[in-house]
Amino acid sequence: MSRPILPVHLLLAALLCVSPFAPVPAQARVAQARIAKVATPVATLEQVRVKLDWPDGAPAGTLDLWAARIDAPDLGYEYRDLHWQCRLRRADHDGWQCDGLLRSGSAEPLRLAVQFDAAVTKASLSRGSARIALDRNVASPDLTSFDLSKVPLHWVQALLAKAWPQARLTSGELDGRLLIDAGTGRPLRIAGPLKVSGMGLETADASTAAEHLGGHFNIDYRTTPALSLLAVDGELQGGEFLTGNTYVALPASSIGLRIDAMQHDGGGWELPRIEWHDGDALNAEGSAAFGVDASLAKLDIDIHSADMSPLRERYLSGWLGLFGLGDVGLKGAMNLKVQVRDGVLSQADAELHGVNLGDPAERFVFNGLQGDVRYSAGAPVRSELRWNRGKLYGLDFDASTLPFESDGGLLKFREDAVVPMMGGRMTFRDLVIRPPQGEAGTDIRFALVLDDIDFGRVSKALGLPAFKGRLSGTIPKAHYANERIDFDGGLSMQLFDGRVAFSSLALERPFGSAPSLSADIAFDDLDMLRLTEVLDFGSITGRVDGHINGLRLVDWTPVAFDAEFMTDNQAGSKQRISQRAVQNISSVGDASFMGSLQGKLIGLFNDFGYRRIGIACRLVNQVCQMSGLEGSRHSQAGNSFTIVEGAGIPRLTVVGFNRQVDWPTLVERLGAVGSGEVKPIVK
Repeated sequence: MSRPILPVHLLLAALLCVSPFAPVPAQARVAQARIAKVATPVATLEQVRVKLDWPDGAPAGTLDLWAARIDAPDLGYEYRDLHWQCRLRRADHDGWQCDGLLRSGSAEPLRLAVQFDAAVTKASLSRGSARIALDRNVASPDLTSFDLSKVPLHWVQALLAKAWPQARLTSGELDGRLLIDAGTGRPLRIAGPLKVSGMGLETADASTAAEHLGGHFNIDYRTTPALSLLAVDGELQGGEFLTGNTYVALPASSIGLRIDAMQHDGGGWELPRIEWHDGDALNAEGSAAFGVDASLAKLDIDIHSADMSPLRERYLSGWLGLFGLGDVGLKGAMNLKVQVRDGVLSQADAELHGVNLGDPAERFVFNGLQGDVRYSAGAPVRSELRWNRGKLYGLDFDASTLPFESDGGLLKFREDAVVPMMGGRMTFRDLVIRPPQGEAGTDIRFALVLDDIDFGRVSKALGLPAFKGRLSGTIPKAHYANERIDFDGGLSMQLFDGRVAFSSLALERPFGSAPSLSADIAFDDLDMLRLTEVLDFGSITGRVDGHINGLRLVDWTPVAFDAEFMTDNQAGSKQRISQRAVQNISSVGDASFMGSLQGKLIGLFNDFGYRRIGIACRLVNQVCQMSGLEGSRHSQAGNSFTIVEGAGIPRLTVVGFNRQVDWPTLVERLGAVGSGEVKPIVK
């Protein structure tokens, strides 16, 4: 029996209807009664049978009470095939008492003990340490009090289902005292103080769940066929719950809670009063309304935080986690007003006062956020947000201002927003943000212009070699949706006296787990001497072209690309390669070199002339498919391929002998080149 909070009251109603047990003649051994229906303000009993078997001269008899059906529609309870058997005996002078097991179908029985006389009725229902005690006075027959001790919460599941059909109580206990007023012509009322501990709850669609919730509350529930009213006033103490993307981890300190609710027959619940008081961390006041399916139809809420430091841990980790910012630190103060109509965000106004946001990994940092951001689904509104400094993946931003306007459900820049960055500037144009609507998530569109950014500072911030150059370019259209940013157009920069161009840029989960970047990169006419000096690779003179197509990084680690680099022969251009560069190429390319002189004499020369240099790698499934110069005499010789084709005297050729190279091994070799640990390879 999973819902036993009412059988005491209901079975007593049946007992009172057949209470002429007392005058049973002394010689009688058996008395029986059948009652088609017993109606009370709380419930209706049908097909009630009572049997009393009292042996002649015995001090007690056996009482059996059956009820085929018990319905309490206002409270959501219904029972089938209840049977109570107890030992009936006299108590004091004019009273009776009976104690026995109450059964319903195959459910585990409960012990029901009843004592009553002409003035007072007392009863208790128990299983293990859980106990419900009932007290009823004939002088006030409409009032029944219940004392609850360690009562499992699932015993009141039916009562919860009346207010929230989708929810199911999974754990927890109740202590307290409830008064039930079931007077004729008045609303049914249940009121009193309750203590809840270890409460667990979940909904059928798993959209809402709770664990270990506790607190002290005064409740007042009234219901008629046309209207139900509920008031809850008290304090929450610990626990956690999840609803949608909102995860709340309550502190051990008390949180003040007040909810007034009403439900008209056939409608959803309305909450004209909502209050939440969590010290300086979060104070909220407002109202809400829900549809019959529990969907949010209307919301007006004002939120204030004088100290945002606890907000992430207590209230925001779920939402911040969607953007990979689950560990972000918050400081400062804020005010937030939100209005929802027909399930759609209508207005929002966020005021920030000296707010600092900091990701421990410094992927995302903003200091001194000040101002407001206002959103409107209707009439136009304007706002402005400023910051002192910021950082994105190690790239520093200086102070800037974002000029917002909003109308028709869109948040936009009313003019270009210029952000000073790494010696240049980044300009956002035509930014339009559409907040989530229905099943559609956030949608952001903008154009981006990078102007004269110091790539040396960028490379240092990213931990790259000390590249020098200026980064400029325009992305005419960028689109963020479904945790992915797609960039139309491209970026270009002047680097090593040549040009590097990025196209087909896309970034998935920019702040989430395992961010993924895809791009095509083209290299044109780079000065190889400046490039190899920066990379500490040895020295190579001349020019190089190349590309990295289909580049894909997952968590900033390459998993796929098709790369090729070839020297660009130009008339009058000196083309020399140092011995150290030859050794490094040989190590990285799994190759060796052969010369026109004996191998032992190669070490006498510092550098060599070359006609062409070419190397390619196509990365698939952690294996690099290597190739080199096409058309050389080694290109088709089995598994070998030419990387360096020599020219002049002394002349050497660097040949690779393995086209299948394990990518982690190749990365290890590149690391050895950077550390100067490469050994000469001569064949």
